[in-house]
Amino acid sequence: MIQALRRRHDIVFLMLVLSLSLIFFISGSVFSQNTKPFQVKKQPEIQQVKPKKPAKIKLRRSAENKYTWEITGDDVDEIIRADRRIRKLLKIE
Repeated sequence: MIQALRRRHDIVFLMLVLSLSLIFFISGSVFSQNTKPFQVKKQPEIQQVKPKKPAKIKLRRSAENKYTWEITGDDVDEIIRADRRIRKLLKIE
């Protein structure tokens, strides 16, 4: 029983060593063929893009369980979408 486990352990170890050797052999041959240095191209139009700021929403509930909110942001379309979504979620017309 112990010998069977030991043989199984040896076989697994041998397969692991062979597979790692194969991986290093393949990766070494692939990288040795590519002798060009890697070049990075800078694209100014990508560098000029600024991330969009999300619309900020301040939601308040009054003592009568009525909701009011303030929406601020840079993009008017996003503010309108946020307002419509709030009205839909709160079921307010």
